[in-house]
Amino acid sequence: MGCECSKLSLCCYDSVQSGQVPEPNVADNENDTEVGGLPAFRDYTYDQIKVATSGFAVENIVSEHGERAPNVVYKGKLDSQMRIAVKRFNRSAWPDARQFMEEAKAVGQLRNQRLANLLGCCCEGEERLLVAEYMPNDTLAKHLFHWETQPMKWVMRLRVALHLAEALEYCTSKGRTLYHDLNAYRVLFDEEGNPRLSCFGLMKNSRDGKSYSTNLAFTPPEYLRTGRVTPESVTYSFGTLLLDLISGKHIPPSRALDLIRDRNLEMLTDSCLEGQFTNDDGTELVRVATRCLQAEPRERPNPKSLVAALLPLQKETEVPSHALMGIQHSTASLPLSPLAEACVRKDLTAIHEVLEKLGYKDDEGAATELSFQMWTNQMQETLNSKKKGDAAFRHKDFSTAIDCYSQFIEVGTMVSPTVYARRSLSYLMTDLPEEALNDAVQAQVISPVWHIASYLQAVALFVLGRENEARVALNEGYVLETKKNGS
Repeated sequence: MGCECSKLSLCCYDSVQSGQVPEPNVADNENDTEVGGLPAFRDYTYDQIKVATSGFAVENIVSEHGERAPNVVYKGKLDSQMRIAVKRFNRSAWPDARQFMEEAKAVGQLRNQRLANLLGCCCEGEERLLVAEYMPNDTLAKHLFHWETQPMKWVMRLRVALHLAEALEYCTSKGRTLYHDLNAYRVLFDEEGNPRLSCFGLMKNSRDGKSYSTNLAFTPPEYLRTGRVTPESVTYSFGTLLLDLISGKHIPPSRALDLIRDRNLEMLTDSCLEGQFTNDDGTELVRVATRCLQAEPRERPNPKSLVAALLPLQKETEVPSHALMGIQHSTASLPLSPLAEACVRKDLTAIHEVLEKLGYKDDEGAATELSFQMWTNQMQETLNSKKKGDAAFRHKDFSTAIDCYSQFIEVGTMVSPTVYARRSLSYLMTDLPEEALNDAVQAQVISPVWHIASYLQAVALFVLGRENEARVALNEGYVLETKKNGS
């Protein structure tokens, strides 16, 4: 560490014994963090969400919790190309449809850049689904406990603490004082590498409202007595998150408080942080964590007090989060493949060469299905239309290719992402970018992890002038391509 452990231990212990986190005397700045450009909360149909998640494909699962009653989170993409996270509740959760809708709509009114905001919901039959902004850069748990390239820097840990406190302060100002099961898995990182608090925790996760499904050692003491969540319980959980940030591991609060009382901060502090912070900063963060973990709920600070205490600790505020996190910010600096570069250049001829050379290699199981179907006259005609389309595509007769591929698709007996990809490029060649985008999306619905589909979406979006969405699709294609190539 950047200070002597004995000094930090003594100073910290003294401050814990005598000091309170002060109530702030600052203006309410919640309007500074309002989010513009997000769509209003809306109801989605089950079919819309099913299409967006490629039929709730296993490849799109982001996380799932619990063995007896799992609530699964999927990633997906709307027709507008906006990426989303979908939480699908277990069928035994939320039996009261009206209560679910009321809760979802209340949370959906919140809009803040410190939250992964709720965009909508679906309540059809027994289905209970939440739709939120998608955060592509993993969870705090991943970056703290399971990092691969570099541990999280001290200044970034302080930024995470502040942003979470600001998220809780905003929610409290809007009347949402309760947050269920606040932990490192509820903290997500957006495209810029900024930490966001998941909106899913603002709704209880089952009909009985249980919120603390983790080890009892991390549960607020009053919850063990009453079984109820209070705003002070949320502060306690925030304190356990501060311990995670300080130690780089999930340490029980009782153990941490023992180390503080014994003036043994060396055992508490992450060894990866050596030399990164001063004695005063380390002392203050431990003091804030300790106040959050007080056994008596009324002695814990409220979110506004936490913001006031954490704000002066911030360092290197001009450095963007993605730089501190070591996150690749955009595809501009990525070593793009020839196909990705062709998409950026909108070089349709080069893309045609790639698709022609690739053939139908990525159509999983398609060849086997075709061989079994050839005995019917209808299927023979269907195959002939596909063969005619392939010949036209090869000779760059794209209007004919569109007609022949359309005949193949309309029969509907066989599904081929490659046919959709080829018709997509054919539409681009004939100056029909909207149709091209629709086909590229359909190719991804059939094959969710196929990078070609994402790249074709990117080039269609580039042609349509939707630059930001095109970059997102391009980055998605890059990620899928590198995973496929094992690099």
